[in-house]
Amino acid sequence: MEIWYTEKLELEKGRAVSYRVTKTIESLQSPFQKIDIFETQSFGRMFTLDGVTMVTNKDEHSYHEMIAHIPMMSHPNPESVLVIGGGDGGTVREVLKHSSVKEVVLCEIDKAVVDISYKYFPECADAMKDPKVIHHYDDGAKFARDNKGRFDVILVDSSDPVGPAEVLFKEPFFRDMASALKPTGIIATQAESFWYHGDVITSLFEFIPKIFPEYGYYYTTIPTYPSGIIGFTFLSNAIDPYSVTPDPKRVPKGLKYYSPEIHKAAFVLPEFAKAYIKRKG
Repeated sequence: MEIWYTEKLELEKGRAVSYRVTKTIESLQSPFQKIDIFETQSFGRMFTLDGVTMVTNKDEHSYHEMIAHIPMMSHPNPESVLVIGGGDGGTVREVLKHSSVKEVVLCEIDKAVVDISYKYFPECADAMKDPKVIHHYDDGAKFARDNKGRFDVILVDSSDPVGPAEVLFKEPFFRDMASALKPTGIIATQAESFWYHGDVITSLFEFIPKIFPEYGYYYTTIPTYPSGIIGFTFLSNAIDPYSVTPDPKRVPKGLKYYSPEIHKAAFVLPEFAKAYIKRKG
């Protein structure tokens, strides 16, 4: 009998996506969420939280490279980096490819995500064993409030704005992150798809200009996320994302998705999506 996993997050809007499963590897309930690991026919091993796809072997690089390298390449010398969420380790892995980095603080609320990633996604998770990585299992907003002015780059590698991740899309959390930045710091957060989630993006950019003088929205393509794309906010007190020209000499070796050309192109949005993003002036 064929087994199919169907992501039903968008079901009430008439949208769903299914993958043929060749094996269910492990299922568990953590104190925060349901975790499932599948082997799929088309995307290799798949990691889901509460029925929503987080990571697959085939396409994880397009998300992790873009959430990390756009802000890292925009900062002149990123030394201290905070990753909120990101317990699979893929974002930490990409951050560590920059030689300037002296510390990466991982603040993940659910230790079970880290533990199961070590077990089934070592290509992502083993980076979290690097001695530069400091682990905290805590609420990301609280951690940001308690570490004022500490970080050059903050990356919010979150799931969708439901359950434990809902607070990560609210104005108080963005103010907490702003307080944790150094003067030239940069934040990038997962910010949903402009095809499906215009309301979420619009709500973010209603309050973002009140907090950050420099801001923007960019995206990557990834087939296992809703609509095949996922977007990110870019937030800073000092660095205009639209004027950054990445230095090719700083690009880490062996990347599969990011390039200086992709960096610039990622901020170019379709006409309909521009309506969701407030621009300065």
